[in-house]
Amino acid sequence: MANVEQVQPKKGPSLVIQLAMLLAVTGAAIGMGWVSGGYLKGVGGPVPVPAAPENQSNAEQPSPAAEHAPGTGPTLVQLAPITTNLAAPADIWIRLEASVVYDAPQPPELTESIHQDLLAMVRTLKMHQIEGASGYQHLKADLEERAAIRSGGHARQVLIRTLLLE
Repeated sequence: MANVEQVQPKKGPSLVIQLAMLLAVTGAAIGMGWVSGGYLKGVGGPVPVPAAPENQSNAEQPSPAAEHAPGTGPTLVQLAPITTNLAAPADIWIRLEASVVYDAPQPPELTESIHQDLLAMVRTLKMHQIEGASGYQHLKADLEERAAIRSGGHARQVLIRTLLLE
């Protein structure tokens, strides 16, 4: 007869300890979620606007409309859509819809000259130059640089709304 050793199952932590650990980890997760949510939401909240003293007349206070009068800040101007073929391969067409952000209102002639300059630049593009995310970033940087040069630094940003290749 062979001696067969009785194999005892390994004893792990008790059920009570496992439940306690589960509750501790769950509580830590809830706490971290609450803290990060407060951080992302801005726990400070909105800044209160001080009330105007009552002894001043309304004529002395600038109106809220005067503080944010149109034409005093950044201006967004849509460019006409640019539709042309690429330099290589010539059978690929591109349609680019963009907008220009100016630091102040500019004459329409400046917007038209920026549009023509961007059209001329897009016609020189090759497909491999605009492939992938880095190609898109380089295209956007090139468009912004051309617009800034053409406008004498008044064009702050070029926003690409649509870029379609066919």
